Amino acid sequence: MAREFSRTERVGQQIHKEVASILQQEIKHREPRLGLVTVSGAEVSRDLSYAKVFVTFYENDEEKIKAQLQLLDDNKGFVRTLLSKRMSMRTVPAIRFVRDQSITEGMRISNLVTETVNKDKERAKQAGREENGED
Repeated sequence: MAREFSRTERVGQQIHKEVASILQQEIKHREPRLGLVTVSGAEVSRDLSYAKVFVTFYENDEEKIKAQLQLLDDNKGFVRTLLSKRMSMRTVPAIRFVRDQSITEGMRISNLVTETVNKDKERAKQAGREENGED
């Protein structure tokens, strides 16, 4: 039998979808300084009063990321207002934007693995040349 989703999971999915849409359509016009940002998930508390919205920034500069996270934090009331108009809930959870580093960390680890594999191949080539007397 398929597992039923709890209400908190359904609300989290809806918030994820709606906040992503709001950031793409509304906030971009209001805050042009906001760079490329993606909503990667949302977690809602059991009592539906708080929501953590996980965002990923496609930026390498830590200062710019902090500034963009602050822009989102400054506009969270506006986002919540728009969210209340889009969702049919008595009260909309208070939003907190949290930086999600899982994608960037995954890319960093993948690059390290690729670099290590390439170094191992190079060492194997060097060892093969030394055994054959080549140099």
